[in-house]
Amino acid sequence: MHSSEILTPNPNLVPTGLDRQECHGSQEVDWQLAIKLAIRSGAELRRRLGLKGDESAIAAESFPTFVPLEYLSRIKPGDPTDPLLLQVLPSADESIERGGFVPDPVGEIAALATGGLLQKYAGRALVIATGACGIHCRYCFRREFPYATAGSISDSWQGAIDYLREHPEIEEVLLSGGDPLTLVDEKLFQLIGKIEALPHVRRLRIHTRMPVVIPQRVTAALVDGLAASRLSAWIVIHANHPRELDSKVLAATDRLIDSGIPVLNQAVLLRGVNDSAETLMQLCQALVNRRISPYYLHQLDRVRGAGHFEVPISKGLELVEELRRMLPGYAVPTYVAEQPGKPSKTVLSNS
Repeated sequence: MHSSEILTPNPNLVPTGLDRQECHGSQEVDWQLAIKLAIRSGAELRRRLGLKGDESAIAAESFPTFVPLEYLSRIKPGDPTDPLLLQVLPSADESIERGGFVPDPVGEIAALATGGLLQKYAGRALVIATGACGIHCRYCFRREFPYATAGSISDSWQGAIDYLREHPEIEEVLLSGGDPLTLVDEKLFQLIGKIEALPHVRRLRIHTRMPVVIPQRVTAALVDGLAASRLSAWIVIHANHPRELDSKVLAATDRLIDSGIPVLNQAVLLRGVNDSAETLMQLCQALVNRRISPYYLHQLDRVRGAGHFEVPISKGLELVEELRRMLPGYAVPTYVAEQPGKPSKTVLSNS
């Protein structure tokens, strides 16, 4: 997410007589208002949760804080080790230089085929639909992605669409960002319509954290529009911890699945967040109990500023082996790493 693309709060949109916390606690707000009401500083996040300030973390906010109140409501007040908090709270650890941690850890700049479109794998291409996101995860591998210069949003994705038209071997288009579901429906379906007009494209995959962080984004209009597409639409959500999957999140994914739209989950293995077999088991069970496939468990992409989240691959392999002993095969995610220049993700295994 590029900081210049975050929506600016408009105080006129806050319901009369309600402050930000009251608005969150007393009534459902629409998803666009939820974005406008999000917390935008580490100091405010600590204040809301009753945590002491950390002046040494200020430097980390070169990557801005952005936390919706919906996500805040799942974090335990007063607990600085809460696994949801650790994903979004700026830390002084982000300023520590670590060897091998770089701005572009998976070689995305080299994979840019044209403005706003990456092609790494055969038959598939990824369109950067927007630089805006519904939350700022501190381990984000695109935290330094140059959206302003490498995107195609300003020309309504025309460069990306032209590239897709010229490559009939591409059958699947991934929408990513940022988060494509931060686009309003008019813009989102404008982009989808351009893709639908390309007869060789058969599948649409939307990678999004919005159903998890602002579940009210999954509106009837969104679901109906995706279900009506001639493309086979798939949604890939991103939840790392079972507490991220509250009743409103699961109701949102139910609406997608009940309309015939498959939902997959990708998680990132993160130290202090989900690096235990029990936590991962609970996450996988929560997913499959609601018909969501635990698709991938990602080894951390080694982006600059995220080294404190890294779990050794050896421990990751042990955790996945434990999951295999505890869960049926369909409930165990594939443990993968993304390596620049490789023709596919690398499956990590003991064999």
